Order: sequence, then structure tokens, then C-alpha cells
Amino acid sequence: MIAAFTAPHVAWTAIAPVVIVLGAGVVGVLVEAFVPARLRRPVQLALAIAAPAAAVVAVAALWSGVRDSGGTSVLGGSVLVDGPTLVAWLIIAALGLLSVLLAADRTEVGEDAFAPAVAAVPGSAYEEQARAAGTVQTEIFPLMMFALGGMMAFPAAGDLLTLFVALEVLSLPLYLLAGTARRRRLLSQEASMKYFLLGAFASALFLFGIALIYGYAGSIRFSDITAATATPSQLDPLLLVGLLLLLAGLLFKTGAVPFHLWTPDVYQGAPTPITAFMAACTKVAAFGALLRVVYAVFPGLHWDINPLLWIVAIATMVVGTVAALVQNDVKRLLAYSSIAHAGFVLTGIAALHQRGIAAVLIYLLAYGAATVGAFGIVALVRERSADGSVVGEAGALSQWAGIGRSHPVLAVTFTLFLLSFAGIPLTAGFIGKFAVFSAAVAGGAWPLALIGVLASAAAAFFYVRIIVLMFFTDAQGEAEPAASASAPAALPDAAGGPVAVAVAERTTERTTTTVVVGTEGFAAVAIAVCAIVTLVVGLFPTPVLDLIGNVAKFLP
Repeated sequence: MIAAFTAPHVAWTAIAPVVIVLGAGVVGVLVEAFVPARLRRPVQLALAIAAPAAAVVAVAALWSGVRDSGGTSVLGGSVLVDGPTLVAWLIIAALGLLSVLLAADRTEVGEDAFAPAVAAVPGSAYEEQARAAGTVQTEIFPLMMFALGGMMAFPAAGDLLTLFVALEVLSLPLYLLAGTARRRRLLSQEASMKYFLLGAFASALFLFGIALIYGYAGSIRFSDITAATATPSQLDPLLLVGLLLLLAGLLFKTGAVPFHLWTPDVYQGAPTPITAFMAACTKVAAFGALLRVVYAVFPGLHWDINPLLWIVAIATMVVGTVAALVQNDVKRLLAYSSIAHAGFVLTGIAALHQRGIAAVLIYLLAYGAATVGAFGIVALVRERSADGSVVGEAGALSQWAGIGRSHPVLAVTFTLFLLSFAGIPLTAGFIGKFAVFSAAVAGGAWPLALIGVLASAAAAFFYVRIIVLMFFTDAQGEAEPAASASAPAALPDAAGGPVAVAVAERTTERTTTTVVVGTEGFAAVAIAVCAIVTLVVGLFPTPVLDLIGNVAKFLP
């Protein structure tokens, strides 16, 4: 006799924010297949803007219920919807929406940041035909939605399998998006390949760690693992090795030392809107998951985890700060800055104090807003050739000289974000750093807080360096090219014939620096919102601190 099937009960309302974003990605794939090409971009753009906005509304609708009840488990405990989950969802969805606006921005000639034919060999006839035809890669938007959905699922995972699936869902689209830059195609493809290969190794370590932890606890559920680690066992070495590998996979996504080497190359090579998306949203997701693993899943192993967190936090702050001091490319400088910020966030996690949960979430909000805004401005500062055409972003720091005089509003806004990165009072960055350092002191990790303060003081140098360059350095009439073209290398095109591709992908022609604001104003809106958040949180922090602090408690 066949047993009757009982349909599982799923609390769809509790996971509505994730379902909305992933559903938008699925619909976006169907749009690519069935909507005519001339209507594809506006439909995809409307969908990509509406989905994260609806997710923000859905999080707001869930807020009071989770605050009063403490949270709920969904899908048999595979997804945990508690206070930290909601805060992470809110930050990720909001920053994702702003990143979509950056990706949607186009110049006055209709060019966006993405190659017209991503799969084409750089410099091939097919790529030139696609560029001349004005082809637009609208697949960018559903890829961003899938990545955003994975990022939202990552900090909400309630078991190791869901954690791994969410990691892959957020990672695979990012590997593709990193290689879609319109200009400097070889650098972009190199960044994509590096990110993919190193990410694959990190995922393998992560999965191996999951296997070892399962072998120890006999379960993949976080609650079962917590119960199993409460009592000593002869299999403790198996647990510790598994935990170490699990943390390696998480620390790779945060960009912490020694898993940081991919960060500057990928940030520099990826399209700048995607760099903003990765730098802000991925860090929120990764640190949200790391918070849950350290604070809720392995509370009995704090004595074992603590030395590791201290070493990684100190190394990350020092390496990120020192390496940023010698950078001459603005995207690489911000990449090393993000590594240093990962160390500051780890200071709050290493506190192993209840205040550390809220402190880390507040820091991620401040850092995310400044990051999206800063990279949004970087995307607007371009090189213009002698004939007036835009030839690429002005990546060299020397090309930013005098921007404060020619474009004061943009330079002042960029200065605001840099001051927030530096942790200057009256900015959101100061509130975030004060919160994580205070949590570290409360948890007895005052040496970490002291090193963090010293690293912040040293980091202020390269932020001030950019400010001085923009406002107090005369703009040179003709900026020196960052590199001269080398002898072309022969690459086969689709038909098997040789195609000449310049290795350096930069012409020897002298260029001037200009600011190209998109005709649709999407980037301007995103930058303005980030500036407002940075100022409001810095000037009026109490409501934000109370709002996050009241729900910063994990489900048991």
C-alpha cells in the first residue's frame, strides 16, 4: 500500500524577500528568451529595480514580528529568519538596488560599462560588429538578481548544505560578471578567471570542512552541531580541522588575509558597477554568515576560534593598510582599503561579545553605503581622447588631480565617502568603527581595538592623499598614459584566423580627464542616496543603533 503524500508546510511569507529576488532572476531569464530585443533592456531594468525594492518592503513587513518573537525557522530549519538575518537582508537588498542603478547608467552615446559581446575574442571582427550595432548585454540584470538572492540566503542558512548552496548561487554569477567589462577586455577576462579558479579552491575547502563537521556531529543542522560540540569527544581533532576549512571558505569571501590575493585584481578588472556590487553586498553576506557560525553554531569552541580570529584580524588590518599606501590605481587602492575594512569587521567578530553582533551589522551598513557611492563616482571619472571620445575610466590617481576644481560637487561627495572610510566623526564610518572597537573592548579584546585604531590612523594617509590630489593639486593638461601599447598578440577568432589584440589595451595617445554623467541619471541617484545614508547615520546614529540593537540576537 502506497503511503499518502503529505505536502510540507512552507512559511513563504517569512522567506518572501529571498523568493522575490530569486524569482526576478528566473523571470529575467525568460525575458531574455521571449521579449523582443528592443524592449529587453527596459523590461530587465524595471524588473531588476523592482525586485530588491520589493524585498526591502518585505523585510520591513517582517520586522516587528521577528523583533517580538525572536525569529522563526523555515523549511525544517534550513533557513533561519531572525533579527540578524533581517538586518543583513535589508542591507543587501538596499545596496543591491543601488548597484543595479550603477549598472544601468549609460553615457551620452548610449554605452554602459559592459561589453556588447562578452563571449567574443577581444579585438575580433565579431566584437567590432556587436559594438557598431549597439548591442546591449541585458543578461547582466538577471545574473545580478541570482547573485543577490544567493547573498540573501547565505546569512540565513540554518544548515551546512544550505550554506554551501547559497555560496555557490552567489559566487557563480559573480565569476561571469567580473569578465564583462566593456574596455580593457583582457584584464577583465583575467580577473574573471582568477576569481573563478581561486573561488573554486575556496569552495572545495569549504565543502571538505562541511564533510568533516558532518562526520563529527552526524548532522548538517546547526542546532545539532551546536549540541554535539557542547561535550568533549575523541573526534575533536576532526571537528577542529573541519571548522578551520569552513572558516577558510568564509574568510575567502570576506577578502581577509591570507585569502585576499584575488581582491585587487578582480576589483580592478571587473566593470566598476560590478566591483561596487561585489565589494559591498558580498561582504555583508559573508560576514553575516561568519557571525552566525562563530556566535551561534560553535559557541563552545570560542577558546579554539579566538586565537585564529585575532591573527587573521591583525594580519588583515596591517596588510590592507600597508599595501594601500603604495597604490597608484584608484580601484586597487579601494580594493586594499576593503581588505583593511575586513580586518576592522573581524575585530567586532573576535570580540565574542553580544555587542559584537550589532556592531558588525552597523559597520557593514556604513561600509556598504560608502563603497557603492565611492565606486559609483569612480565609474563617472573617465579618460577622453583628443577627438573627444571616451576611451575608458581614469584609473590612475594622477588623473584625478584638479577634479575638485572642475567638478566640485562630485569631489566633495567622494571626499565624504573617503572620510567615512577613514572613520572621521560625523560620518557613518566613525559610528561603525566606534561600535566594533567598543565591542572588542567589552569582550576583552582591547589589543585588537588598539591595533585597529592605529591602522585607521595610518589608513587616513591614503584617503587624505586623494583629497589633496583633487583639491590642492593642479590638473595637468594631458595625463600620462598608464601604459603604452605592446606588440599585438595573435589570437584565433571564431573562424580560426588570427586577430591582432593589443596586450596593454591602452593607446599611446595622451588623454584628458573628464566626468561623464549618464543621461538617465541612475548613477547620480545611487551616489546621492549613499551620501545621504553616510551623513544621516553619522549625524543621527541613535535611531539606527537602537533599531539594529533591538533585533541583534540569533535564534538558539
